[in-house]
Amino acid sequence: MSGPLGPGAGATAQGAGLARRRRRRWVRGGAGAVAALLVGTGVAGWMVYMKLDGNITPDEAAAAELARYAKERPTALVKGARNILLIGSDSRSGDGNRKYGRDSGTERSDTTILLHLAAGRRSATAVSLPRDLMVDVPSCRRPGGKQTEPMFAMFNYAFQTGGSACTIRTVEKLTGIRIDHHVVVDFSGFKEMVDAVDGVEVCLKEPIRDKDARLRLPAGRVTLDGEQALGYVRVRKSLGNGSDTDRMERQQRFLGALVNKVQSNDVLLNPVKLYPVLDAATSSLTTDPDLASLRGLYQLVRGLRDIPTERVQFLTVPRESYIYNANRDQLVEPEAEKLFELLRKDAPVNVSRTASNSGSAQSSGYGAYGSPTPSPPVFRGNTAAEDSCT
Repeated sequence: MSGPLGPGAGATAQGAGLARRRRRRWVRGGAGAVAALLVGTGVAGWMVYMKLDGNITPDEAAAAELARYAKERPTALVKGARNILLIGSDSRSGDGNRKYGRDSGTERSDTTILLHLAAGRRSATAVSLPRDLMVDVPSCRRPGGKQTEPMFAMFNYAFQTGGSACTIRTVEKLTGIRIDHHVVVDFSGFKEMVDAVDGVEVCLKEPIRDKDARLRLPAGRVTLDGEQALGYVRVRKSLGNGSDTDRMERQQRFLGALVNKVQSNDVLLNPVKLYPVLDAATSSLTTDPDLASLRGLYQLVRGLRDIPTERVQFLTVPRESYIYNANRDQLVEPEAEKLFELLRKDAPVNVSRTASNSGSAQSSGYGAYGSPTPSPPVFRGNTAAEDSCT
């Protein structure tokens, strides 16, 4: 079975998938129709539903490729828990993306986040996976059908060579966690989402002057529009220590602020506010076939609005500089495996801004025979409830 990008390629933002998305053309005129849609009446409501439903691009190629390796994939251990791989593509193809750099004909996963939704939707945990992490990438099928050799390489090599299917198989091999769904979004989709919620507030410790990122921002609380937000989460040289780890932490804080904005404005319960968000979101997504509809997305996220912001948490997988190349990353063990085990078992993950990067366990006392009793590990991270200015 072949998908839109050739046999087994999986989603790529440069292919027929994301490139053929229909873009948002109207917002104000659709507000009244959204109300009709959500109460289930009226021809206009049905037209809005069909428009949103048709915005999402199903990643049939990745589904077919993953089916070829069904026997080697991990088994889900906890009923009701869900693991979604969020992939941000750095492709320069598509509407408005070429201004962010030259299109070399390839693309990589600029940002990859493993989102774990606990059973009963009691919490949501987003784990950033560094693009420079050295991992075992399995043999994958390129868009043209050629099979690659297994390789020890940087993590983003998987998406570059084999699209979303190869990235999913690489993550499953690395973590032992079954990926239930995946979502691919490009630069334009990210900007549209931010603009759809009228911007997101962040806290800047110092002014930003970055020509490459097109950013000129004052210190303090600043509300970023979509273009500014994209520059903020991508910039490296002029913010922090210039590392990808520092950038991932900034991305996590931004996502926390975005969650706060959506919840505080009651977007999920207000049809007038909900329509532009849904239109922007659905128009920018390539997903697995099960999610590629409003019904599929609704079934996934309907319980998310009840998760307290303090239980929506963000962290980076425990990592350190690769022993043979300081510009690459490797996992810190056994801390990384502790995190993966907690996610596999749907056990609570604890984060703190003051914890070490390693997420090592601390002794909390002594057992009956005088041996230390380890407390649950605490990983460095933040929650959506935290104020980035404090």
